[in-house]
Amino acid sequence: MYVLVTGSKNYSSWSVRAWLALKMVGVKFTEIVIRLDQSDTAELVAAHSPSGLVPVLKDGALAVWDSLAIIEYLNERHPQAGLWPADAAARARARSICAEMHSGFAALRRECPMNLRRRPKPIAMSDEVKASVAHIEQMWSDCRAGEGAAGPFLFGRLSAADAVYAPVVSRFYVYKVPVTAESRAYMNAVMALPEWNELTEAARAEPPISKYDEIGAG
Repeated sequence: MYVLVTGSKNYSSWSVRAWLALKMVGVKFTEIVIRLDQSDTAELVAAHSPSGLVPVLKDGALAVWDSLAIIEYLNERHPQAGLWPADAAARARARSICAEMHSGFAALRRECPMNLRRRPKPIAMSDEVKASVAHIEQMWSDCRAGEGAAGPFLFGRLSAADAVYAPVVSRFYVYKVPVTAESRAYMNAVMALPEWNELTEAARAEPPISKYDEIGAG
């Protein structure tokens, strides 16, 4: 059975991506949740992760770290789950937008940190964040308009791309980011997933970490 080592679900967008991918695959797994920003966090993570970071997927003696690497490993082990689109062009686009999310959008991460249980409330956003939001919305629109993408998600049916962008959906929702009706429809589809409800309930049950909760709380 797989073991997924994560950080606090409420704050760790990287962990959420791996968790959602496992849920999409539909296999049983156990979880080790390590609370972030504690005196023993680094030590606890290092016991599982060669990189000293979460998430980590453990499959017997094998450790796979980094959320995208975990998604690719799950795709290889469970091709029937269809984590990536079947069409080659759509699959390339899906991997491209996931890689862009993985390596970019630093201002969005900094100004709108992951916080699933935050009471939705707008904050002032920099021009850089506004540009990132517009770019993400355009990507979402292009993906959902692609050939064979009939359905509510980025590539029609649920895929790894939706797992990767689910934390962005959360950010847009809790910071009340102004979005188009098309983007709102996509966000609603993601937030209607049973896995989303399970995720948010787990996040609400976690102890708070005040430095993250303070942003825009005034």
